[in-house]
Amino acid sequence: MSDYVLTPLAQADIFDIWSAITEDDDQAADRVEQAIFDACAFLAAGPGRGHTRPDLTVLPLRFWTLTRYPSYAIVYRSETEPLQIIAVLHGRRNMRRLLEGRQ
Repeated sequence: MSDYVLTPLAQADIFDIWSAITEDDDQAADRVEQAIFDACAFLAAGPGRGHTRPDLTVLPLRFWTLTRYPSYAIVYRSETEPLQIIAVLHGRRNMRRLLEGRQ
């Protein structure tokens, strides 16, 4: 497996992240966005990466924190082909509440 797909909500997450950052620095927004896409491709190449978060959801989701930007986490379904990215969230957001609507 080497492909991934972003759900519409994950696409919206990335756009929201980019929009918030670009208010201060366009180039920084582009760097964070590229890091997100690079991490998605990395996860698709090895879907067992990341970890589960039973404290946040009972769903079989995995979480990956961006190495360069550790405030952001990618939430994905490792068993799908292509890999399904269901959320890209800032760590200060209420992840449990946000994930409830993304089953």
